[in-house]
Amino acid sequence: MTAEPLSAPEACEETEPTPLRMRRTMGSFASGVTVVTGLGRDGVPAGFACQSFASVSLEPALVLFCADHRGRAWPRIREAGRFAVNVLAEEQTDLCGRFGSGKGRKYEGLEWEVSRWGTPSLPGVLTRVHADVHDVHGAGDHDVVLGRVLALETVSEGRPMLFFRGGFGIGGPAAPAPPGPWGWGDLWG
Repeated sequence: MTAEPLSAPEACEETEPTPLRMRRTMGSFASGVTVVTGLGRDGVPAGFACQSFASVSLEPALVLFCADHRGRAWPRIREAGRFAVNVLAEEQTDLCGRFGSGKGRKYEGLEWEVSRWGTPSLPGVLTRVHADVHDVHGAGDHDVVLGRVLALETVSEGRPMLFFRGGFGIGGPAAPAPPGPWGWGDLWG
């Protein structure tokens, strides 16, 4: 059997990378959802929902995430120098909505604990990565944060929350963003 030559792609839309077009195009890349948490130097917890999280190196153990440097939570976490990445389970849309919004008090009415590394641990997540801020690189309206991993925690088994084309999941119609007091919008870290 011989391979057929690749034909020219069907007409596709090419546009300048405006913020709206970037959001729509990059939304085609399914990503896991996390909540990055930390305690400010004043002991007040901070956190934000984050899709841009990845492993960087096994030796030394490094991870990265991107955070909007205009947000309220990331500057407090950066100043503290330590954070936890809480990997959300498929059904945790409530936590995603709560920490993905700039509205409301994110920890109000939420049961959480301070880990032995001094970071907020959220309930029912799949895993947690505890890390120190190792390096920060400014990149447009975000910071690329490298973290030196201190410890890894497996909390529960289950399926991860995936974000795809503006909703949750990829196996059928995407679940819409949750309504309610926490809002939604484009305030993810």
